[in-house]
Amino acid sequence: MAYMVPEVIRTSAAAGERMLFRTLKEHLADDYLVYYEPEIEGIQLDFVIIGPDLGVVVLEVWDYTRSALLQIDQDEWQLHTSVGRIEAVTNPYKQAKDKARHVGNRLKQDPLLAEENGRQLRFRCGFGTVFTRMRQEDFDKYQLYDVISPEFVLCRDEADPDEASFSADLLIEKIHGMFTVWSRSSAILSHEEIHAIRSCLQPEVRISAEYRQQKDDQNQLLLSLHPIKAADLHSENRASPLAATRRNGLGSTRQTNLLAHRAKALAKQHPDWKILVLSNNHSLSVILRDLIDELMDEPEDLFDWLMLEEQKDQKAHEHNVEVYHFHEWLFNQLNVRATDVADLTAKLERKEAILPSYDVILIDEGQAFDQEWLRLLHHMLRPGLQQASHESKDRSRIVSMNYRNSAQIIQFAWSFYEQHSLLRSSMQEGSIDGVDIIPTHSTRRKGPEPAILRCNSLKEEMEAVATRIQHLHHERKVAYGEMAILYRVKNNYHMSYIDLIRKELGRQNLTFQGVADAEAAAGTPQANGSSNDCIQILAVDQAKGLDFRAVFIVNAENMPLSLEEAEEREVSLFYLAMTRALDWLCISYSGDSKFTLYLDELQHQRKHKKTSVKHMG
Repeated sequence: MAYMVPEVIRTSAAAGERMLFRTLKEHLADDYLVYYEPEIEGIQLDFVIIGPDLGVVVLEVWDYTRSALLQIDQDEWQLHTSVGRIEAVTNPYKQAKDKARHVGNRLKQDPLLAEENGRQLRFRCGFGTVFTRMRQEDFDKYQLYDVISPEFVLCRDEADPDEASFSADLLIEKIHGMFTVWSRSSAILSHEEIHAIRSCLQPEVRISAEYRQQKDDQNQLLLSLHPIKAADLHSENRASPLAATRRNGLGSTRQTNLLAHRAKALAKQHPDWKILVLSNNHSLSVILRDLIDELMDEPEDLFDWLMLEEQKDQKAHEHNVEVYHFHEWLFNQLNVRATDVADLTAKLERKEAILPSYDVILIDEGQAFDQEWLRLLHHMLRPGLQQASHESKDRSRIVSMNYRNSAQIIQFAWSFYEQHSLLRSSMQEGSIDGVDIIPTHSTRRKGPEPAILRCNSLKEEMEAVATRIQHLHHERKVAYGEMAILYRVKNNYHMSYIDLIRKELGRQNLTFQGVADAEAAAGTPQANGSSNDCIQILAVDQAKGLDFRAVFIVNAENMPLSLEEAEEREVSLFYLAMTRALDWLCISYSGDSKFTLYLDELQHQRKHKKTSVKHMG
């Protein structure tokens, strides 16, 4: 999965652009970057692809249909416009070539990227055109390839995974051929060169690590100006666990269950309050909405049963709790996009905007919310009717009682977080931008210490992981479906990590399934067996909201991700990955990174401690 800038495409983008954005994100290697609509010295581009073995490719997108083309030649195209006029445009090939030349000239200004004479880049810079509403048969039938060479064209059936003839391998091969002089470059871009290219495409990337600070990886966030009783916040502890039917083969959702019961408790105790529940995960928002609807309709005693019988003909699910995916809420309730949040918040602070207000806002997986999003939500809280103290009136709290992990796992994860998070000083002070931070509480439930494995290769890692999986299954009676393998990087330009993981599990006759990146939105599993009792293979960010009895984080040297400028996000993701484990956690790696060097030191301390204890004995 390529690294996208921005992470999501604007909602107003054309359908073809959205399709191409999704395709590039899902089918390019994890060490590729894709910029959408970057602007270089006043010239806006559609897409720019950067790959270590590729160089730079500029893609320009066109939504022309065959019926819109009136006359075409090497220099100019005449088109029928939607308003019935005839418009002349420069051949799209020439437009893309000119934009690529503009990019190349800008990149040559950086000594790191240019040859000594400054006339040539150290890598290739190519270009291509994408016609999202025309297919290859259209280009053949109307001889369009006579005015644009096929090497520089991507048609709908070459770029859309929903087309029957689509091939990811052919797409990648074609992108690698979009150069005026075709040759697969032997030069590989270094991290320093990629960073220099990024700085040219988006200058603010130089300071992004400063302004993109992420929150600690807390599980649930409660925003309210009301003095809510502690009993209200923890009443969901008495809630029954989710039914097994909600597992869907991807681990339990205890955390989501707890949040749903918290919403119910607040709604029942304060029926006049307006309560908002938000998630940044589409699947979890759907689960939350269904859960809360069911809980709110669920009678609690005889009187509720009688009332329910009297009101059975009324519309179901009428209550004071709204549940949304965050971006859905922005669009439906505020009519804005995520990119508009900062401006909207500024208007609220200047009292230039009036928006809906809420008594309580509950957020699932709060680590996925940017600081700007939280600031907006804080401004949308309705002041409490009760007289709150000055200290608590304008504050919010991140509630992070740990109901998931063993004491050993949560302490292990929290120690890592404290060591690496840029926010640790703010957390010790107890507040970030008016939001109280409560460090995760350790549980009383005990378990084994997390295992740390340094290996010589990913293959060796997977052999060790398979051995431990077999032991847990046969000796500890842990179901395969309660174990997960998490990875940060699916593949890069020279290796497919996920293929090796699957191959080794298959060689050990272990059944597995995983949500494929291309099918994640639909939740369709890919498996090597039909049994529901399968080991789960998931990317770290796919594991949000899930938990498993045993978790194996493999190939850990790929964290922090080298392309991620804001390391705080990688710290949060690693913390998230570790806290998916209920009872057993194993982290393996075969290379070096900032995080694995920390683990090496931790392992060294463990061995030294054992040796000291042995000598004392």
